[in-house]
Amino acid sequence: MSTNRATIGSEELGSQLLRVCGAIFDFATMCYGTVQNVTSVSSFSVRFLFIGLLLLQRGLHSRNKMAMEYLAKGWNALKEVDRVIDYCEPRDKRLIPHLKTAKDNFELALEVDNSNAHARYWLSRLHLKYHVPGQCKAVGAALLVEAADMGDADAQYELARNLRIKNEGVDTDQQAFYYLEKAADLLQPDALYLLGAVYLTGDCVKKDIASALWCFHRASEKGHAGAAVACGSLLIRGYELSTCVTKFNLKNRLSSRKLRKNSGEPKSNPIQSAREQFENAAKLGNDLGFRWLKRLDEEEKRFLAT
Repeated sequence: MSTNRATIGSEELGSQLLRVCGAIFDFATMCYGTVQNVTSVSSFSVRFLFIGLLLLQRGLHSRNKMAMEYLAKGWNALKEVDRVIDYCEPRDKRLIPHLKTAKDNFELALEVDNSNAHARYWLSRLHLKYHVPGQCKAVGAALLVEAADMGDADAQYELARNLRIKNEGVDTDQQAFYYLEKAADLLQPDALYLLGAVYLTGDCVKKDIASALWCFHRASEKGHAGAAVACGSLLIRGYELSTCVTKFNLKNRLSSRKLRKNSGEPKSNPIQSAREQFENAAKLGNDLGFRWLKRLDEEEKRFLAT
């Protein structure tokens, strides 16, 4: 399945949708624009407009569902490649059928739904990271930028990471930071972790420990083991999460406010908070999480012995 065919098919589909939307809009304008009182519009006209909108919505839902089915097939094929690629050469001929299957399905997903940003992202990954038949890094880069501009968080993170690494003498730090912030706003775990590292080191932005801790905390909540370790290490050094984060995590805000009015603002235990983060990292299989927990246990035993 060629990329040109996918583009042509998506353009035809897009033009059909535009014609349908235009017809419905013209009809709505005719019904409502020429009538002073909305209640005087016949029930038949309103029903006709409603049916048209319903059919359009059903068509969009059907195309989106079909695109997701193609994406799932492509993911499964690519997962098989990732499973064995560490045990063979990147250009191993045995990988080609799976790579071709993934590429065809991602292109079909775009042909069915040209507005699918995630299909663009995965097709860009194929062109940029795998030796797929018909590979073109320029096409992959263009697809990645399109997916990022369409709001795909994974694409925004990947583009930011590439801009930070592959700048080739061109200052792209601000562009990278822009896309990194966009992905972090969508709570993409890797983006939150990288943004936390940027704030922690003061790389291309003003150093801000509070913002770094917030990013690590949110990434940890999303299951990022490295962020959990980073968050715990900052907490154990005495840095505190901002009040808005701690209040957000309270289940019953009203009762907690009454409690604080009566007994004052309770101080959180930094050691306990850090331990929770390290336990989270350990559950995710991170070796540093186990090491920090062991160190905390040793410090507690030493403290009790004195």
